[in-house]
Amino acid sequence: MDSELSDVKQPKVIFLDAVGTMFGVKGSVGEVYAQIAQPFGVTVPADRVNSAFYQSFKTAPPPVFPGKQPEELPQCEFEWWEAIARNTFQKAECLDSFTDFSGYFSQLYVHFSTAKPWVLYPDVLQALQSWQKLGIELGVLSNFDSRLHSVLQALDLSKFFTSVTISTEVGAAKPDPQIFAAALDKHQCSANLAWHVGDSLQEDYHGAKAAGLRAVWLQRRSVIGYQKES
Repeated sequence: MDSELSDVKQPKVIFLDAVGTMFGVKGSVGEVYAQIAQPFGVTVPADRVNSAFYQSFKTAPPPVFPGKQPEELPQCEFEWWEAIARNTFQKAECLDSFTDFSGYFSQLYVHFSTAKPWVLYPDVLQALQSWQKLGIELGVLSNFDSRLHSVLQALDLSKFFTSVTISTEVGAAKPDPQIFAAALDKHQCSANLAWHVGDSLQEDYHGAKAAGLRAVWLQRRSVIGYQKES
């Protein structure tokens, strides 16, 4: 990752997207969803669930909850993802087979807050260590939810970042310039002195560019599991 950025002037801050940029799902979302569903009475092909998930995820509203108080956000996030999961299994034509969908989703939701479903891309640690040695401030800028804090900790990534900016906490999701402004403000940094690295052409590259940051579109040859569509 760092070799792509070594030939230009050093920034004050580099922001990185999370899922699809630094880490991805082991196997696929469909595999994780289907595996955890089995004890709840559902046996369904993982590829069918995976396809249904991407359809549901793509048509979901942005993960932002304007007007909500900070203490209300965890429940809003939970319900947002629960609606996607419910819609996923409805599209996969097996929602009615669950013995306890609420219990299933609670287990699934907690699972994705741990290190178990995630895999760190092999170039990430070296890049983070290199940038840190150069004195570049690092931040995470993501359309994930507040579970990202525990995921970063579980993957031993928290130590590299001085800021974590999440769409649900800001009330704006990439490519909205508001979330980039919120991230920049945490570092007291102007947009022209910051870079943003991400895997989504629309959300990361065009979003960052429109907000005045140097945008780097990271195109991985094979992205594992859950990620945003470009």
